[in-house]
Amino acid sequence: MNTYTAVKERLLQLLEVEKLSIHRLSLESGVSPSTIKNILYGKSVNPGVVTIKMLCDGLGIALKEFFESEKFTDLDEDE
Repeated sequence: MNTYTAVKERLLQLLEVEKLSIHRLSLESGVSPSTIKNILYGKSVNPGVVTIKMLCDGLGIALKEFFESEKFTDLDEDE
């Protein structure tokens, strides 16, 4: 799995766990819905750490918690 796929899948997992829509996460995090959709649907394959931090704030988790997932273990090399 590459880093983009791991970030996308982790974000989708957290949205499901927290039962949040893209719109609600946008309101909670201050990240525009279009930016969230771009991450989830492949237009933005390299989201910045500041954006991920803002999303974490909206999800009510620490940045460390976002990356404490098996999805980030043994990532393939990104091109």
